[in-house]
Amino acid sequence: MYKNYIFDLYGTLIDINTDEWCDDLWKKMAILYGYKGAHYTYDELNSEYDRLVELEKAAVRKRHPEYKVVDIKIEKVFKKLFTQKGVKTTKSQIAFIAEAFRCYSTKYIKLYDGVIDLLDTLKAKGRKIYLLSNAQRYFTENELNMLGLTGYFDGICISSDEECSKPDFYYYKTLFDRYGLEKSESIMIGNDYLSDIGGAADFGIDSLYIHQSISPEIEGELRSTYTVMDGDVYKIKKLTVK
Repeated sequence: MYKNYIFDLYGTLIDINTDEWCDDLWKKMAILYGYKGAHYTYDELNSEYDRLVELEKAAVRKRHPEYKVVDIKIEKVFKKLFTQKGVKTTKSQIAFIAEAFRCYSTKYIKLYDGVIDLLDTLKAKGRKIYLLSNAQRYFTENELNMLGLTGYFDGICISSDEECSKPDFYYYKTLFDRYGLEKSESIMIGNDYLSDIGGAADFGIDSLYIHQSISPEIEGELRSTYTVMDGDVYKIKKLTVK
């Protein structure tokens, strides 16, 4: 049926809950920055982080006016929070800061039931598995490794690397061009009716929508080829694997 299975990550394969807005996160991050000589109050750090994120987005839009939906490399923001306080850092130090930020902001993270069974089945049948995720490399790479997913993928695209995000046509095109995929042989599987399903429809490929508790509310047309509304990952295999 399909040769290429393209997965969203968060809300599709990984169940996750994060909070990047809570005071406790920023209080901890302010202490961590202070350890290295970059002194902020927690609310100042939060405000500067938000400001630098917007500046990075503006810079990406200037470099890539063709992109409708941009992403940034969040490590640039973490580094600038040091440099504007006159503190020099190394790449490994910035990686640690990013890991700490993700750890402090994550309430829980786990695989959905049925994910490993699905991926094992696809591999056993000789299907190709790809990841197309709106995510940060410095967060996602660790989580893929931690949850044992990395080895399943024949190709991985992470939006921070490309500075472009779903549902942008160019982000889908990047994956297909890089790995030589054919549209007629491919299906997108995700939990977001706009980014995953709308993006797939606009790009011209089939899709499966799976509704999870963290899925955005559907407002308008759901343009998926297949639909799983109860979050049951096992049904993906039944619907799409022959």
